[in-house]
Amino acid sequence: MANTKGTRAYFGNVRKLPSGRYQARWNKGGKPHSASTDDGQPLTFATEAKARRWLREHADGIKAGTWPPAPPPTVTLLADYADGWVTSRQLSQRTRDHYRQLLRAHIVPTFGALPLSEITPAAVRGWFGELEASTGPTARAHSYGLLKAVMATAVSDDLIPANPCRVRGGGQATTAKKMRPASLPELTTLTEAMPERLRMLVQLAVWCSLRFGELAELRRADVDLARGLLHVRRAVVRTDAGTVVHRPKSAAGVRDVTIPPHVVPALAEHLAEHVGTGKDALLFPAAGGGHLAPSALYRSFYRAREAAGRPDLRFHDLRHTGQTLAALSGAGLRELMNRAGQSTSGAALRYLHEVDQRQAEIAAAMSRLVGERAG
Repeated sequence: MANTKGTRAYFGNVRKLPSGRYQARWNKGGKPHSASTDDGQPLTFATEAKARRWLREHADGIKAGTWPPAPPPTVTLLADYADGWVTSRQLSQRTRDHYRQLLRAHIVPTFGALPLSEITPAAVRGWFGELEASTGPTARAHSYGLLKAVMATAVSDDLIPANPCRVRGGGQATTAKKMRPASLPELTTLTEAMPERLRMLVQLAVWCSLRFGELAELRRADVDLARGLLHVRRAVVRTDAGTVVHRPKSAAGVRDVTIPPHVVPALAEHLAEHVGTGKDALLFPAAGGGHLAPSALYRSFYRAREAAGRPDLRFHDLRHTGQTLAALSGAGLRELMNRAGQSTSGAALRYLHEVDQRQAEIAAAMSRLVGERAG
């Protein structure tokens, strides 16, 4: 049996354990304590004398409160902290996947193994400069914006004193080439070059300013031909986990869009020839059923844009074209925002600016006409 009777020492007491080893003990603050290593692991001794010696050597520190030593500060690595940051945020699955991709591709390779406190403004500036040579402006801006947001939270958590992300304009993507809206003749050629079942998808992208995810989730019940309305209530996105149907990310995305009258007859024909009779039938299903994948659309769209002489045109540019046409037709800022399901005015203002530019071009042409007649 164990020797449960403690042997008094200069400070504390020593007892023999069932294992035959000895334990140094003492009471402090009404609670029993026993010897441990500097990192907090239990410590026992081969002999009673060694246990007593340990008590004598540590008595002053125990009484003064300097022993056991404070644990070393926790080192938080950027990779671990950023992973927890993404996991804890309320994000759509698509946004979460996008953030993780940015971390894997652009942030963790440089900063992942560093403690947060060792990421300096100079290191961030150097990394940002290297990104300029290795990736596009959008990915660079998104990566910088994500790192800045993560480090801002670290400041709030008192893990670092200040945010090291201080590159002016680092989160803004600048593109050297401005998108040119498609002309009406180009739109006609583009539409006719698409497969019949996808021609209406192109028209609705333009004339109703719909996003691809909104178009791919449109169903028969969302179309009101009598009133000339599209009820936009949902969108579909593809994530790492698969296809996800969700409500638009902002309240403005839930909207009724008026279909231009010249599109209504073609839409009725599309419903009759290419859409199932059930109210939940998709307007633009994949060839094998289910939601149309972007890759399946692009195979046809890329051929069609070549036929239209616009190899630079992206599918999303059709929405941009529609908004520009709406602005040229007299739509104001609020009307453009409502039509496109935008919650902020920044994007809609771009289309009004284009109209202003067009007005300037018209005025210049009028002046040239006067000059020609005067000559």
